[in-house]
Amino acid sequence: MNINFWLFDLKLARTWAVSSNAASGGQDVFTIVLVELEDDQGRRGVGEAAPSSRYNESAKTVKAFLKRVDPNRLSFANVVASMDYLESVAPGNYAAKTAINLALLDAAGRHAGEPIYELLNLGFTENQHVTSFSVGIDRPEIIRQKVLEADGYPVLKLKVGSPNDRENLAALREVAPKKPVRVDANEGWTTKEEALRSLEWLAADGNIQFVEQPMPVSTPARELSWLRKRSPLPLFADESYHHAKDVALCSECFHGVNVKLVKAGGITGAHEALLAARKAGLKTMIGCMIESSVLISAAAHLAELADYLDLDGNLLITNDPYAGVTADRGVLAFASALETTGLRVRARQAE
Repeated sequence: MNINFWLFDLKLARTWAVSSNAASGGQDVFTIVLVELEDDQGRRGVGEAAPSSRYNESAKTVKAFLKRVDPNRLSFANVVASMDYLESVAPGNYAAKTAINLALLDAAGRHAGEPIYELLNLGFTENQHVTSFSVGIDRPEIIRQKVLEADGYPVLKLKVGSPNDRENLAALREVAPKKPVRVDANEGWTTKEEALRSLEWLAADGNIQFVEQPMPVSTPARELSWLRKRSPLPLFADESYHHAKDVALCSECFHGVNVKLVKAGGITGAHEALLAARKAGLKTMIGCMIESSVLISAAAHLAELADYLDLDGNLLITNDPYAGVTADRGVLAFASALETTGLRVRARQAE
């Protein structure tokens, strides 16, 4: 087995800001790491790492981890054993592990002649799965422009956690007065009282579906549980839910969870996290970072396990290096994909 990897800068169509980076002006570029595995029979698979500083990961940490991996310990025929080996290399580093997991499953699916959603016995229903379109923190006048540009998408996701939250929601409503909106606080409210006041304000809008991660992960469970019992809106864990083992805490403190491949260690870990959440009676969403179509397509293979989807990371960039799942007017579809097996993605220069 050979492993190759390279850095790629995703360029944002607009500056991206959330509660954690809004004060510094947001970001215009996100660096990902693309990975390709190939065995001596010529079988190949591609993967992607989209590291986040929130989890102390970067392109540098991904490269360092990948350099430690012995590719001969990886197997397209035994993904579970391969992931067990990766856990033995170093703890954490889930963005890097995600990239390898995707490449392993991509090759396994290609070899089997099936897309990954068939390997997992999930299927994929065309014209059913709808993603929201995210609007980052910005000035109200820019929020209006972003919402106008997203007119074709039936559901919006608004980032909050800045001093302009009320003005930004008002600006959104000037353009889309009744459109369903999901709100993501990104741990932006520091006390349960502040969080409750903000939730009550949002509930008065009448068309807010739910709110993600209202308070920091470090918030004591008793305070998160206090908020859950009083919240007029459903609360979804994001930063608080990475793996299936987190389900007990989230069942106590949230109504649902946001599963991301880069937190869970790939399709395999996200699949387990989704099943555990559903078994516990939690609502499920599949989310993303700023990502190319490799990771977005990978997440779409799990869409049948989600109540909600936020798979728009590739819609926010201008130089996607791969083609895969599409999202015309927010509806995810593989029907037009050139590839029919594995991740169902193809490098754009190869088209």
